[in-house]
Amino acid sequence: MQLITDEIKGYVANSSMIRRMFEAGIELRKKYGADKVYDFSLGNPDLPPPPEVKQALETIAARADRPFALGYMPNAGYPALREKLAVHLSKEQNVTVPASHVIMTCGAAGGINVFFRAVLEAGDEVICPAPYFVEYGFYAGNHRGRLIPVPSKDFTFELDLDALEKAFTAKTRAVILNTPNNPTGQIYTRAELTRFAEIIAAMEKKYNRTIYVVSDEPYRFLNFDNVELPGTFELFPHSVVIGSYSKNLSLAGERLGYIAVSPKIEGGDELVAALTICNRILGFVNAPALAQQILEVCMEAQVDLEIYRARRTAMAKILTDAGVEFNMPRGAFYFFPKSPVADDRQFVDALLKECILAVPGCGFGGPGYVRLAFCVDAKVIEGAAEGMKRAVASLKK
Repeated sequence: MQLITDEIKGYVANSSMIRRMFEAGIELRKKYGADKVYDFSLGNPDLPPPPEVKQALETIAARADRPFALGYMPNAGYPALREKLAVHLSKEQNVTVPASHVIMTCGAAGGINVFFRAVLEAGDEVICPAPYFVEYGFYAGNHRGRLIPVPSKDFTFELDLDALEKAFTAKTRAVILNTPNNPTGQIYTRAELTRFAEIIAAMEKKYNRTIYVVSDEPYRFLNFDNVELPGTFELFPHSVVIGSYSKNLSLAGERLGYIAVSPKIEGGDELVAALTICNRILGFVNAPALAQQILEVCMEAQVDLEIYRARRTAMAKILTDAGVEFNMPRGAFYFFPKSPVADDRQFVDALLKECILAVPGCGFGGPGYVRLAFCVDAKVIEGAAEGMKRAVASLKK
């Protein structure tokens, strides 16, 4: 008797390489001890939340004995929080965002699923520059869509606008952009995005349908070189911005995110209504009450960017010393260096023998590279230095 669908059987068989490496790390720690394992597999921020979060929790706890202190709220989230977030996003986007166009969600993942449920019909296509966060394919598939990855320029990971233009068809419904990017750390320039906006506008006219831009922005604050991060709403009229507070407030386990709908969308209120009902019927119902109340107090707080900047420098040094080629990440907390051999899995296996955990780039649609997450203590990065050299040397014999 068949217990699960063939589709999910396939998902299980090809489960996330990130999680596989994370689980391999558990076994290595048991065998060698935690201090001998150098785990760069998972983008799980290790920094504690900023002090404002603790203060907010103490305030919330003091009023927890009141009726409905942590009860239901409107499906789109607490109105006062949506007002505050709309003001914050208006500054980021350089476009006035009304509170009515902001919906609180269960993380960015929940937000993307809510959006796809609202706009995708069976067979619709979602274009995505590659390398990309691997779960995008699952999110599109959850709602009868299909992800169309388009390789970016090799090594620099800038957008290949010619290739992207060729990827559009009559079935294209959306484009996902993730900048700063996971896994490459690339930040797309205004020139790239402006040209891409022109391409999308031409395709909307050609196929006579709205093509949405979904800007996935959980790493927006991790901009190490202070380069320009153009507002999505400035450039793309048919767009939504989806973000979370997993990284900048180190609240990954609280699953707090949002969807903001561009005020330039004609009939935007209809889209907001659709997203609000999908937020409910998918079972997410609301972002956690506790997390929303924390955010209302901590909207402008964030973890110390300088700590991540120092870690980026440390990781760049050990890669350089080992003779590994890489493009310095402008943002996020990942390196995506080139594998010394064509098969990135072979490099990952060589690193594993040195108790260094990385994820093969093929898992992100970027074969020939590996991903290293540097949201770990600097001692872990420095401790991997000699093992990195040995792993690279073993592949050059």
